[in-house]
Amino acid sequence: MKLKSIWLALLLGMIATPAFAEDVLDTGNTAWMIVSTALVMMMTPAGLALFYGGMSRYKNLLNTLAMTFVSYCLASVIWMMWGYTLAFGSSQGGIIGGLDHFFMNGIGVGSLSGSIPTYVFALFQMTFAGITVALVLGSIVDRMKFSSWIVFTILWITFIYCPIAHWVWGGGWMGAMGALDFAGGNVVHINAGVAGLVLSLVLGKRIGYGKEAMFPSSIALTALGAALLWFGWFGFNAGSQLAADGVAASAFMVTNTSAATAALVWMFCEWAVTGKPTVLGIASGVVAGLVAITPAAGFVNLPAALIIGLGSGALGYFSVAVLKQKIGYDDSLDAFGVHGMCGIWGALATGLFANPAITEGAAGLFYGNPGQLWIQIVSIVATAAFTAVGTLIVIAVTKALTGGLRVERDNEIQGLDNALHGERGFEIAEI
Repeated sequence: MKLKSIWLALLLGMIATPAFAEDVLDTGNTAWMIVSTALVMMMTPAGLALFYGGMSRYKNLLNTLAMTFVSYCLASVIWMMWGYTLAFGSSQGGIIGGLDHFFMNGIGVGSLSGSIPTYVFALFQMTFAGITVALVLGSIVDRMKFSSWIVFTILWITFIYCPIAHWVWGGGWMGAMGALDFAGGNVVHINAGVAGLVLSLVLGKRIGYGKEAMFPSSIALTALGAALLWFGWFGFNAGSQLAADGVAASAFMVTNTSAATAALVWMFCEWAVTGKPTVLGIASGVVAGLVAITPAAGFVNLPAALIIGLGSGALGYFSVAVLKQKIGYDDSLDAFGVHGMCGIWGALATGLFANPAITEGAAGLFYGNPGQLWIQIVSIVATAAFTAVGTLIVIAVTKALTGGLRVERDNEIQGLDNALHGERGFEIAEI
């Protein structure tokens, strides 16, 4: 009897080893990931739409909302048809995923990705694709044809976003190299920021840019949008752990801390330079801090989050208030200045401050691994170069298919809400 017990114990021990382990559904993790997916979904048609819409001119408010909404709708459909498999299908040389999951083929209600259903994982990743392309439009509001934006979105998600997502998260070369990107510094923010800069340079400046005041339609809407983005970002960053555990809790904490710190730093920078602490500056600082902590969220501790927030608040303000004016490009809502520049800072900071006490095996320069910083630099340069060249190609194809990118001059002057959509964002009755 004793011998049988020993053999049983040995057998159970073998089954429990990694060689025999299988993915097992965890209902707690699944519930958290469903909530996280909903939080990130809200960030695009609610948070970003209001954040960008409030910053756009009153005559283009609804056009900005329409472009944001259609970005998410297109991403939702594209992702389920071919985007997911290109990003997370079997790796083809570390460059792109295969077509084994085309139209979600081979995935059922019992399929698991780790401890959560694959459907939930796919939906979570879908929300990232939706917000990334929507971030790009911040560079070109007021002047791009709606039809051209639709074509650009389809091509850009397919040929730019999906490959980079595969490189970093889907088994591609960048992840294999050891690049650390917890929730989208490269995949989302550097990618979107560089694409926005390229698109804004190709489209050219808005009529009257630098010669006439271009007032935001509603700072109140922008502040509300920033608050919704902040709220949703907890799903964005803490959800990227794909589990309800201590690392997710740490990611939640450092995300909030970085955002709050950056908002205060941006406010004080602006206050010192202009004499006025604006609500727009505070809201922009929040987003800058959220962007910068994104790649580092699951790897850094609280002191590092304070440093990342401080750096992003100062860098974001400098990029928007000084750099853009010095260079002279017209990035309408500062997609590159906030997402591109602060995304780069966040990726570099990950290489400096990644702490193995937070996530085992992830160590940066200040924790005895100087090589991690070099890996982060390579990943930043590769992402920016691929996005810049790829976006130029996507632009060229879009131009050919739609007969040009820019709206007609009269429509731009009149405003795109009325000219393209036949609507107005505000109806104010005179008494």
